[in-house]
Amino acid sequence: MHLHILGICGTFMGGIAAVAAEAGHKVTGCDANVYPPMSTQLEALGIRLVEGYGADQVSLAPDLWVIGNVVTRGNPLMEALLDRGERFVSGPQWLAESVLHGREVIAVAGTHGKTTVTSMLAWILEDAGLKPGFLIGGVPDNFGISARLGDGPFVIEADEYDTAFFDKRSKFIHYLPKIALLNNLELDHADIFPDLAAIETQFHHFVRTIPSSGTIVVNGADAALARVLERGCWSTVERFGVRAGWHAEEDGPDAFRLWQGERQLGRTQWSLAGAHNRTNAVAAIAAARSAGVDTARALDALSRFRNVKRRLELRGTAAGVSVYDDFAHHPTAIAATVQALRERVGRARILAVLEPRSNTMKLGVMKDRLVDSLADADRVFCYSAKLGWDPGAALAPLGARARCDDDLGALVEAVACEARAGDQVLVMSNGGFGGVHDRLLARLRRTPASSAGG
Repeated sequence: MHLHILGICGTFMGGIAAVAAEAGHKVTGCDANVYPPMSTQLEALGIRLVEGYGADQVSLAPDLWVIGNVVTRGNPLMEALLDRGERFVSGPQWLAESVLHGREVIAVAGTHGKTTVTSMLAWILEDAGLKPGFLIGGVPDNFGISARLGDGPFVIEADEYDTAFFDKRSKFIHYLPKIALLNNLELDHADIFPDLAAIETQFHHFVRTIPSSGTIVVNGADAALARVLERGCWSTVERFGVRAGWHAEEDGPDAFRLWQGERQLGRTQWSLAGAHNRTNAVAAIAAARSAGVDTARALDALSRFRNVKRRLELRGTAAGVSVYDDFAHHPTAIAATVQALRERVGRARILAVLEPRSNTMKLGVMKDRLVDSLADADRVFCYSAKLGWDPGAALAPLGARARCDDDLGALVEAVACEARAGDQVLVMSNGGFGGVHDRLLARLRRTPASSAGG
């Protein structure tokens, strides 16, 4: 079957393209911006890409058009498809019907940590020899790819964002998992959800799709998730993050012990930092146990887990200054990332460089929480272009520790002038941030370590 995918360069739709190609379909696709790394990954799979949404693409005459949620009414190609009465489906619907049906699906949902937990879980299953399929919203270093068909269980990052312009249900409603992991729940996606209660409703719709023979692995410390389950639950529930359930205790640098209630289950040494990652690991282990993987085997697998690109990823060191990249796009994620880096580097100075780029952050919904989320950083630099609110006012309580710039070049120069040998620069954005990491490293390389910060 020939599939033509609209919005193919997004992480999710690109993953669908990769899985479809592996399943033997002919795949082509289009997007407004066709550029690396996604474009090169797809082209390496033999997928032809078209830049833009020109109506002339109807001449490709695929068997089915697969529509990503970036596509809206008014899109010229979509309008042509509607006028012609062409057959089309959403990405999640195609995935559910063509890949997930008949397989054991493990879906990972939550506001934070979905990509990391899905990656951990896929790796644990892989290490146990189960040959899982997966679709992840990032690239785990253990696999080097974000999606594959696999032969065993299918692990999917289950997003609550809406499915398509013609299907406003959350994506995860389509997946019908046997095992669902609910990691946490906060207000996010303020562009489509008016409040937390609206998101809780979508999560309960998700809970309603899980069979009575299935398992829900849930963060027992999360009040919003507790409210979701109070609305009705028909499946076995395993709780983590609380002393009565699965939980972890830090055990020296880069190690933790795993407990289930009062029973100690084992210990692992690993490469990740931060309390949030220990909780993520516990969630993945509990879900893997429900999928049949022995806990000791799961702990051993995590000792070889190499994390996901753009999750506290060291991009380079210049003039004695380390530059990290992180996807943090919400105050809770920002706070967790800063805390994790602090745990790793001790008393070294942390220079936080932030781009409020997500739809929720651009709307200013979370602006009053930024100060607290950045409290553990020694200096804060915020890129203030294209915002409808004043980050300078929001960060004013930090005083001279914070600086805002609407010119990226000026921001890079300011960070480079402030940085000195031994500093840790933490760049946080859910976008490309204008290549700020490489620009900053290049600028630092022109500064001898002895004079950095001077």
